Amino acid sequence: MLREQLLARKDKALSSPIILDEVQKVPQIMDEVHWLIENKGFRFILCGSSARKLKRGGANLLGGRAWRFELLPLVTPELSQWDLVTLLNRGLIPSHYLDDHYTRSLRAYTQDYLKEEVFAEGLVRNIPAFSRFFDAMSYGHGELVNYSNIARDCGIDSKTVRAYYQILVDTLVGHLLEPFKLRQTRQVISKAPKFYLFDVGVAGAITRRHITEEKGELFGKAFEHFILMELIAFKRYKEADFGINFWRTKSGLEVDFILGNGAVAIEVKGTNRVDKKDLYPLTAFLGEFPSAKALLVCNEKTERLHEKIRIMPYRQFLEELWMGNIIR
Repeated sequence: MLREQLLARKDKALSSPIILDEVQKVPQIMDEVHWLIENKGFRFILCGSSARKLKRGGANLLGGRAWRFELLPLVTPELSQWDLVTLLNRGLIPSHYLDDHYTRSLRAYTQDYLKEEVFAEGLVRNIPAFSRFFDAMSYGHGELVNYSNIARDCGIDSKTVRAYYQILVDTLVGHLLEPFKLRQTRQVISKAPKFYLFDVGVAGAITRRHITEEKGELFGKAFEHFILMELIAFKRYKEADFGINFWRTKSGLEVDFILGNGAVAIEVKGTNRVDKKDLYPLTAFLGEFPSAKALLVCNEKTERLHEKIRIMPYRQFLEELWMGNIIR
């Protein structure tokens, strides 16, 4: 039907790309797309929220004829003016960020869409168990993932919990941040990753978080998540080839983000006055990797340098990031 309808079009519209949305719902359509590319020279923009069903179903993935792009939530260069507390509460999905009734929009999105999107993909058979997992995941958002504890709370095995996390990654709902594993003398505390949802506002809705001022533990966690979103978006949109990890030692020292093979170490603090103890993790990392660029991103108003560590206001950090001055 698709082929016949397109071949019946004789107008100039077919000289432009043909947009097909939700292609993962009909994997067989990829064979027709392939035929139309090869035999008629048509061009396509194929959109979808998950490639998992296509891959698992043995669908035609167009064998190198397709380029992959990700459309992420808004990033700060796309905003002319923005307020940090507003951004952290609303998130950066455009329809939520621009909505004065964002709490209702976020509630509808998290309660009615996210789980249903996974269910609609047919990726989960045990729906009650996945619902319990989804709730348990929210409690440990941004922390080390303990597969065994979550499995016990949900009444499933840890292998299934791992599979559920991978489903969230494959459906673009979140990111698994792996620990930095380059050879080092200090002992790392765990091989467990951290999990972050794809949007800070969605994370806030799921964890029932509301931020009223730029301080406190809740603000700090959301602020860290926001910086990670910008790092991921910069990497994807610039098609940059560097990893994003975190570093944690057995003694509990932790650096939030390690870029590349230890080239850049970034610690994020929501405070407007950085204390010496806030610098300990970066100092320890520099002891292992003295050539690294060490940055502490915070809420201070002016930049300063403490030994080899740049203490940077977050707005300055974001400007330099998107200019390519932090990492390329």
